[in-house]
Amino acid sequence: MADLTFRNASEEDVGLILEYIRKLADYEKRLDEVIATEEELKKWIFDKNQAEVIFALEDGKEIGFALFFLSFSTYISNVNLHLEDLFIDPEYRGKGYGKALLKKLAKIVVERGYGRFEWTCLSWNQPSIDFYLSLGAKQMDWNVFHLTGDELKKLAED
Repeated sequence: MADLTFRNASEEDVGLILEYIRKLADYEKRLDEVIATEEELKKWIFDKNQAEVIFALEDGKEIGFALFFLSFSTYISNVNLHLEDLFIDPEYRGKGYGKALLKKLAKIVVERGYGRFEWTCLSWNQPSIDFYLSLGAKQMDWNVFHLTGDELKKLAED
């Protein structure tokens, strides 16, 4: 039986983090949108401590990752762990590793006294939606919006 463990990422893992971001983007058919660089990841994750990364390892080899950060809920006046990315290499799926990684994150939420564990999922990704619902997650009824690039600059100028 394979041994699944977890480890926190360090600065030396920036290249591996970017590799996993690209793997996830490729799976989501959005690889052309990835503009992240190792330098920017290092700055925001390690220098400014704005996110954390945990790797899942099978027998000591990285087979997946989760990248998360804190958000704040005014309704509960507490921070939330927001899972931005979770990816398990395709050849390691079906072994319960995705669930184990979510359980690891849930333990962090409980241990640190955060209010909620939240994430988003692409609307076309029904296998993931079904998986999350099977864990007892509640699907919210709001839409997520974002501004980037020229649209963001235009709004900031007005």
